[in-house]
Amino acid sequence: MDYKDYYKILGVDRKASADDIRSAYRKLAMKYHPDKNPGDKKSEDKFKDINEAYQVLSDEQKRARYDQLGSAYSNFRTSGGRPGDFRWDEWFQQQQGSGQRGGNVDDMFGGGATFSDFFRTIFGEAVRSSARGQAQQQEPGYQQEVSISFQEAYQGTTRQLQTNGRKLQVRIPAGVKTGSKVRVAGAGPERTDLYLVIHVEDEGRFERDGSDLTTTSTVSVFTLILGGEAEVGTPNGKVKLNIPAGTQPDQVFRLAGRGMPHLKSPSTKGDLFVKLKVQIPKYLSSKQIELIEEASRIKF
Repeated sequence: MDYKDYYKILGVDRKASADDIRSAYRKLAMKYHPDKNPGDKKSEDKFKDINEAYQVLSDEQKRARYDQLGSAYSNFRTSGGRPGDFRWDEWFQQQQGSGQRGGNVDDMFGGGATFSDFFRTIFGEAVRSSARGQAQQQEPGYQQEVSISFQEAYQGTTRQLQTNGRKLQVRIPAGVKTGSKVRVAGAGPERTDLYLVIHVEDEGRFERDGSDLTTTSTVSVFTLILGGEAEVGTPNGKVKLNIPAGTQPDQVFRLAGRGMPHLKSPSTKGDLFVKLKVQIPKYLSSKQIELIEEASRIKF
């Protein structure tokens, strides 16, 4: 069995970041997708390798395990070992602390997924053990990244896919975040399942933490001193925020239910936290300066 260099397959450095790996995968998956290369067996095989490489390198635990193997294999080759002589089973058994081989990944996931012998040997038993111990097992099959806007993530959206000679309208639910996966049954090559890996584009106005959002609103120093209203942008439009007199700069207000929808319960939304930024006027009239100077002489 040959060693598969997943980094080389994706064309990235071994120290590549998660974003670099994702970007390389997206470009290659678009280039070699079977729908763009109908009847091309080489492109289909390349697409399978790309997906397998991405499944390993995009998962921290799998990537760490693969890197351990890479070090062992590199040391073996440096010491004069021939590629065909590396004892894959022995390495796997040492990692597991038992005499068992890796499990059959295809059987483990109910069939349909296509993995190389290399993947099965290195990850088979590890994936099986993980699946036994978790409520949700990891998804096999093919992955395709889909970018959506922040507003689409808030409202939910659809994407039209053309696969296996047919058009599919896929619903992406409200509340998804970067890394969320949407399963499309039978939409991958050879009727395997396709998983759309969601990437939510940065919106700029909001920072997201789960279903909660944080934003800022700029108000004049006089509003902080005297009280008043501030206009705050939310994903669902602008609202008025009451500012009590004596509010301090950088104070945070919570707007309940103005955040992102919960993925499993879209009618329930997180909160929006508003941090106030103060605006100091650059130009003042002589009367304003006089009044401020008078006020500054008053002891609190």
